[in-house]
Amino acid sequence: MFRRILCLVVSSWCLLSVAAAQEWPRFRGPDGAGIVTMPDDPALPDTWSRTQNVVWRTDIPGVGWSSPVVWGRTVFVTAVVSDGAVEAPIGGLYRDGERPPPVDVHHWMAYAVDLDSGDIRWQTELFSGAPDHSKHLKNSFASETPVTDGERLYVYFGNVGVFCLDLDGRELWSVEWPPVRTRSGWGTGASPVLHNGRLYVVSDNDDQSFITALSAETGAEVWRTPRDEGTNWATPYVWEHEVRTEIVTTGADQVRSYDLDGRLLWQLGGLSSITVPMPFSRFGLLYLEAGYTGDRQRPVYAIRPGATGDISLEPGQTSNDYIAWHLPQGGTYNTSPLVYGDYYYTLMDRGFMTAHDARTGEQIYSRRRIAVGTGFTASPWAYNGQIFAMSEEGETFVIRAGSDFEVLHTNDLDEFTLATPAIVDASLIIRTHSALYRIAE
Repeated sequence: MFRRILCLVVSSWCLLSVAAAQEWPRFRGPDGAGIVTMPDDPALPDTWSRTQNVVWRTDIPGVGWSSPVVWGRTVFVTAVVSDGAVEAPIGGLYRDGERPPPVDVHHWMAYAVDLDSGDIRWQTELFSGAPDHSKHLKNSFASETPVTDGERLYVYFGNVGVFCLDLDGRELWSVEWPPVRTRSGWGTGASPVLHNGRLYVVSDNDDQSFITALSAETGAEVWRTPRDEGTNWATPYVWEHEVRTEIVTTGADQVRSYDLDGRLLWQLGGLSSITVPMPFSRFGLLYLEAGYTGDRQRPVYAIRPGATGDISLEPGQTSNDYIAWHLPQGGTYNTSPLVYGDYYYTLMDRGFMTAHDARTGEQIYSRRRIAVGTGFTASPWAYNGQIFAMSEEGETFVIRAGSDFEVLHTNDLDEFTLATPAIVDASLIIRTHSALYRIAE
């Protein structure tokens, strides 16, 4: 009898573990690394088009580059709907001049989409009005990815505020902030992160940057720490390791890590003048990089746990007590890197890929051309021995993982996209400029 009960308990635990692993609750998934946390699923798709392996395609009103997040059988996305005409984004790398804010009324929206049917279950308007801030032509007013804990959905619109909904779309609380100036009027983009009942938000801007912790239950501000930073677009990362738990933020002036009460633990200088990629961890190391294309310095760092104070490298150094390895020219601009298997992969915005040993930084292969004249903004993802790189034009290049670079084939949706997909239930959830796709074999 005891053995039977034990088997039932173990079986139930395994089922719960599998169920938990099916969720995709935040930007780049459960651990922020862009891969599934379970063993690879052979049912995940590696081939698709506008007609092949499409379970459903659902038009999403408005514009938004937030990634989809998934809990249970529901996909959540955000967008902003304008009462007037909206200029279509243009791909590629270019410096967009500061634009005047739109004059038409906009509606900041959250949508819930049924994972099985693709039907929109509910839509909730969280804010409306004419924007009093501008954005880059490629940006949107809804570029921050929401996060969920399975009980609530937390939505952050950078120059509007934070909104908390239950999973039926009812607003529970909100915290609205005054708009801030951003570099060249390009707008905002850093997503919030959730950890142990607190929502952490970084607002790096040209007025007064800050990091804050909000109560996930009530929205009350637990603490706020000013940051000596200009505008950046990098999502923070909660790094749990054997020494402690810390909140890592990347910036143009400094990488800074804070304890859970907002006190500075360590800092590191030497990133590029704009930071976008999100930090993440693997093999007990923290990986971070930045690679603004207008800079000569585009570094990658692998950090060991337990750092304190200023851990910046001295001239001529490539490592120190807390920097395991460093590449001065390995970073990229918009996409976040990927560790899959033993290798650290960087997808360059202009269509190259590099691979390094994730533990040592040793070069596996240098820049390999994926495609000529193709731009990338969405971060790569990986499963089943393959890396997937989706271009701004909606063409996904399927690349062999490992020491030999090879593009195996391409999958084309022929729709403009900048959003990083979600991986859940043997499916890809891909967001394009106007629609949401569920792709499955």
